Amino acid sequence: MLPVLVTAEEMRRMDRRTIEEFDIPGLLLMENAGLQVVTHAERQFGSWRGKRVLVLCGGGNNGGDGMVVARHVAQRGAEVQIVLVADPAKVAGDALTNLQIVQKLGLPLHVLRSTEHLQSIWANGWDVVVDALLGIGVTGEVRGLVGETIRFFGECPVPVVAVDVPSGIDADTGAVCGCAMGATLTVTFGAMKVGLAVYPGAEYAGEVVVADIGIPAAVVEQSGVLRRLITQEQVRQWLPVRPADAHKGRFGHVLVVGGSVGLAGAPMMAAEAALRVGAGLCSVAVPQSIYAAAAATLREAMVRPLPDAPEGCLSAESVEAMSPLLERANVLAIGPGWGTYPPAREGLRKLLSIAQAPCVIDADALNCIAQAPDILPAQHPPLVLTPHPGEMARLMNTDTATVQANRLAIAQEAAQRFGAVVVLKGARTVIATPEGRIWVNLTGNSGMATGGSGDVLTGAIAGLLAQGLDAERSAAAGVYIHGLAGDLAARKEGTAGLIAGDIIRCLPEAIMHIEQSGG
Repeated sequence: MLPVLVTAEEMRRMDRRTIEEFDIPGLLLMENAGLQVVTHAERQFGSWRGKRVLVLCGGGNNGGDGMVVARHVAQRGAEVQIVLVADPAKVAGDALTNLQIVQKLGLPLHVLRSTEHLQSIWANGWDVVVDALLGIGVTGEVRGLVGETIRFFGECPVPVVAVDVPSGIDADTGAVCGCAMGATLTVTFGAMKVGLAVYPGAEYAGEVVVADIGIPAAVVEQSGVLRRLITQEQVRQWLPVRPADAHKGRFGHVLVVGGSVGLAGAPMMAAEAALRVGAGLCSVAVPQSIYAAAAATLREAMVRPLPDAPEGCLSAESVEAMSPLLERANVLAIGPGWGTYPPAREGLRKLLSIAQAPCVIDADALNCIAQAPDILPAQHPPLVLTPHPGEMARLMNTDTATVQANRLAIAQEAAQRFGAVVVLKGARTVIATPEGRIWVNLTGNSGMATGGSGDVLTGAIAGLLAQGLDAERSAAAGVYIHGLAGDLAARKEGTAGLIAGDIIRCLPEAIMHIEQSGG
């Protein structure tokens, strides 16, 4: 099944089509859902036999799933208590059927009518809590008895299994709707929900398992959803083949353009990353004032000094001297260490006006575009823009909080505005295309929040572009590989002391790991 990312409404449409067009009863989907929760939780926490399990159920279909969970864990030897946080008279449809089943089976069922009983319920002592209160059904701030229940159990000291989506998390955005249950494990149904893939929802979800509950693959494939998770298998398929008799020219020539006084390391990190992901050649064009420092950093790169402005940055005059370099390169990486002085802005304007090769644009080059949007010509070669949230806020004339609260939407808007593949960096990096496709990356860790990490990503994407991948695939694969390299580095160095050089050193290992994953 495709690794799609869906909203709550898209998931409901898939459910309806499954029921109406394929004649698969909703009751069967609910049964499958509950059984999948039981199975995956057992794999995580061990046998249910002898465990004391508290199942919190709402009045909708999520609560119905919870009733199925309660029945199956009881059959597997658990001591179960169901708490219904709803008026039983208002439970309907398949959820009502499952409520009636657990009542006929005589499973312990407590209808919660006030918060005063929560403490006595908790005092019984539980090994596992199952959250089946709301699922994808959250609209607006959670209030009333359900809200009070979520707040009471919100930081539960025992494992919590969320059914589909942790209660209180917006399935579309990952936002906390006033309050939310933190989960150890979330078993979500049919497809990954957007709100589980991005923060803060991802933090509340814990480990996430996407469970097959019987929705036909055709329903997912024909859904028209253009959001995807980047998977290791997908990246493996994209990686360029390296014939045994190939020469360095076969794997492309990256030209990194950047650097300024005080920022000599940035373009060199990008250059090394480009080589570490497989680019055959890499040249680096830097201001004359930092040439000696830059050239001494990386033996494998061809560093070229250019005339610089008094501020120690590149300028339009610098770009005029770059013609021989531009003729040889098939990809440009622009921006690491660039600076935002007026000469730097005019140098960027000149460079983008004559560039013919695909460009990866990062760092201060993005800030220059934000200051003077007309720097980016209407007609341009394929572009990959790689802003962090602050740079994105400047590009889109908004604030960082707005960007972070709407990462997918902002990335998509930027991609369409600039006619470029946009990589919105951060935890769960988002890649958006002008055509409307969105990719979300799950690799990476907090140790990568360190100076130079973005320069490494720029080089990795440029290195893949140089080897023949298109802009979209280079961006998505580059982000995945960069994050995986960070994860491998964190295993060796920990997260607190991780530096960009650690990520660079692990790029080849990350690629080897991906290549070998295909058997």
